[in-house]
Amino acid sequence: MTADRPILATAAGRLMATLVAAAFPALLAAAPAMAATAPVATDCTPDSSTACVAAIVMDEENNFVPDVGATITGAGFEAQVTTTQDGPVSVEVPEVGTYTITLDEATLPDGLFPDPPQIEVTAQTGSTARGAIRLGDQPVDATPSAEPGASEGAETPAAGEAGSEESTSGGFSLANAWQKFGLGIRLGLLLALASVGISLIYGTTGLSTFAHGEQFTLGAVFAFIGINMWGLPFWPAAILAVVICTATGFLQDVVLWKPLRQRGTPLTQLMIITIGLSLVLQYTIQLMIGNGSERILSTNPTSMTIAGIRLSSWSWASMAVAVVAILFIAWFLTRTRIGRATRAVSDNPALASATGINPDKIIRIVWTMSTGFAGLAGLMYGLSVGTFGWNTGMQMLLLMFAAVTLGGLGTAFGALAGSMVIGIVVEMSPLIPGMPNDLRYATALAILILVLLLRPQGLLGKRERIG
Repeated sequence: MTADRPILATAAGRLMATLVAAAFPALLAAAPAMAATAPVATDCTPDSSTACVAAIVMDEENNFVPDVGATITGAGFEAQVTTTQDGPVSVEVPEVGTYTITLDEATLPDGLFPDPPQIEVTAQTGSTARGAIRLGDQPVDATPSAEPGASEGAETPAAGEAGSEESTSGGFSLANAWQKFGLGIRLGLLLALASVGISLIYGTTGLSTFAHGEQFTLGAVFAFIGINMWGLPFWPAAILAVVICTATGFLQDVVLWKPLRQRGTPLTQLMIITIGLSLVLQYTIQLMIGNGSERILSTNPTSMTIAGIRLSSWSWASMAVAVVAILFIAWFLTRTRIGRATRAVSDNPALASATGINPDKIIRIVWTMSTGFAGLAGLMYGLSVGTFGWNTGMQMLLLMFAAVTLGGLGTAFGALAGSMVIGIVVEMSPLIPGMPNDLRYATALAILILVLLLRPQGLLGKRERIG
């Protein structure tokens, strides 16, 4: 790697730290408001100015349970609804934000108990935030907590249907910590699949791309469009989504990055271009799917318990796909001729060129692969969490940068290691007494700042002398 690479890493790190600092006020503003009673109408239909919240109660066989009372509270609002056997019961809420759905246990069928007794969802205009609570034959002796599969903003489970089986009760316990650890492994694997692209692009070009988060979102977007708008079966739609995401990386390098490299455009200007590209892609995605949250699949997945960790079947499948893809990346980088050439270009582009390697071809392959794997990660994330939104990529981008900075910029295996650490820390941080679930991503950003201050080269990066 060239001598000025550490200077560029420092510049990129300072820019990342600035963005991190700007993100904290938004995270702190996510706290839910106190409730007060207000009249509402049921059977809400969302539109561009209306947000809806729906309560769903299901038995262990995914059948709707009727005649159960539920209270929806949040943002100075309270409403009582009664479930039916025909499906979700929804109400219009006065504003976007976090709402809590709490069951009236006196109305539950005999011998059935809620798990958990209450759940949090985030309402967005133009969509219905669904919160699903499953009834089982064993009581839950713990205080309830927010949906662990939910994310801030548009990514809340509409999801309650898909994510409810992943819910854990609040308060510290070994079972709760083990469940959170499982969720951390899931997030870490999907984060690694996306983060390795950022690291490879930086290693071969010296560029930190801020548009990689939108490449992540595009995987879920094209799968959603293929299934829900074009009527394709799941597997053809999923393959098509990954192929389109892969093609976007190829086209970006052909149309944009290679011409700019040939003109000798400085890396600082290229980094600014990636920020502009990120904004363009964000609002293009918003035009495609709207500003609410969407579900790739409308059906409810079944839950599976493996080694004491209960996740949806799609979560387990996503983790398996991520493991296979990560093993392929490791094999590609260490066992193939192109992979070894990629590492050579990352270490020293001039020397690699002198030995007969064409850096431009290697960089094009890296861009193509990186966007493809990011799209695959976004698709698997949308399936496992339950929903995605137009701004999902921006939220995940901060975690990606935290992961690659912790592991070491430019090192693919460092990105994998950093992603696993960040995923586990993010999911387990709500176990800290007094830590709100809404601030769980802040722990990853704190790690990013500490790494930039104490060990800028990361866990697996190499310290290099300048001058």
